[in-house]
Amino acid sequence: MPRPEHRANGTDSPHPVTASGATESPWLGILARSAAAGGGLAVVLAVAAALATSPSAGLSVLGGAGLVIAFFGISLLIGHFAGRTNPSGALGLFAVTYAIKVVGFAAVLFLLGTPGWLDRTWFFTGALATVIAWQVAEVLAFSRLRTPLYDDAPVAGAPTSAVTPATPTPMPVPTSSADPMKGR
Repeated sequence: MPRPEHRANGTDSPHPVTASGATESPWLGILARSAAAGGGLAVVLAVAAALATSPSAGLSVLGGAGLVIAFFGISLLIGHFAGRTNPSGALGLFAVTYAIKVVGFAAVLFLLGTPGWLDRTWFFTGALATVIAWQVAEVLAFSRLRTPLYDDAPVAGAPTSAVTPATPTPMPVPTSSADPMKGR
């Protein structure tokens, strides 16, 4: 409850707070946050791998992280472009591109083979650490989105009765003093 010296943000407030709207297009912001989290962790891990093992171990970490960032980044880019033109079809595009990415990335990795300098343990460690950092950053970014559940704006040209909700009728209260459970 606001105190008189600290009024709530009412009409007499000199600095009214306006309601914020929905996030316009969240995909690029989520991509930036997730890539920064995954890439930052990968750089730290690559330096540690290069110092602890060899420079090729550091490159292996960066290779695994780059693969993960490319894999997840494609989905968010498709969400950005598809969400602007066809928001209801974005989920279907996510599913289709996921299947294409799995097959495509597997084919590329299979055709390229394993380079001689690649350290498999550090490659896996870099990829796994990047996936975890990416997912944590993505969940945090999604949790901060503002998505309206209802359209509060009146429709232009609509009659006012269409915008005004109907008044609910109260349920009748029984006036009988008889106990319905008596005798059971």
